[in-house]
Amino acid sequence: MPKHPFRRTRCTAVAYLRASKDEQRLSRHAQRTSIESWATREGVRVAAWCTDQGVRSVSPIAERPGLREALAAIREHRAGVLVVARRDRIARDVVVAALVDRAVTTAGARLVSASGEGNGDSPADAFIRTVIDGAAQYEHGLIRARTCAALAAKRARGERIGSVPFGFALDADGARLVADEREQATVARARKLRSYGLSLRAVAARLAAEGHVSRTKRRFLAEQIARMLDRAPGPGRARRLDISRRSEEFCFSRYERAADLPRHLVGFLYSRLPR
Repeated sequence: MPKHPFRRTRCTAVAYLRASKDEQRLSRHAQRTSIESWATREGVRVAAWCTDQGVRSVSPIAERPGLREALAAIREHRAGVLVVARRDRIARDVVVAALVDRAVTTAGARLVSASGEGNGDSPADAFIRTVIDGAAQYEHGLIRARTCAALAAKRARGERIGSVPFGFALDADGARLVADEREQATVARARKLRSYGLSLRAVAARLAAEGHVSRTKRRFLAEQIARMLDRAPGPGRARRLDISRRSEEFCFSRYERAADLPRHLVGFLYSRLPR
């Protein structure tokens, strides 16, 4: 840890924003507004704004270019603070949050939240930060459990999940899939060409020469051929579907136990309090 890391730089901060695809409640604009209000109130100059767009809350530091940029900006601007709008913008995982906290400290700064929770240096503040990180992880677990349950229910009813794969079309009810004869013929031809040992690019070229085109009336790409064959019925397909169902069941059984987390978390944290 650097000696006297905040002595000359406490009035300079680097701001970090994060917005994942499935979290729309706190947009980048809302986060920036919150941080700007905090900076005005505290008399702090924000030297750099770093953003991770579309990054999940449980992603490690290595998969966050915006966060790595923020850590570099701390050193470049000799900033004493890395500020976020709320602590869950760092992570919804207690381990990832702790690693980010340590990385910020190693860079010579401190991690603070514009909303003010647990920003102090006392044992009570450290306790509050741990509780907040645990609660964020618990919320993430509940969201994932509900998502897994909804997908399982839709699959059990035979309803569509995701985009309509090539070779199928939506039924009149707008939920179930039915085979599209023209596209199924293209899939069958691609599978036969592939069985001859042709590469994906060669299969795409042969289909184009024979007049088979995608839904956008363009030549197929190698990646589209790969997805087409992977989704088509064939050897190993039933096994992959079975593995997918088992994985989904594991996902749900794992996260439905998240309801026990608060009791265990509070018990653990209480046991760590000084007597």
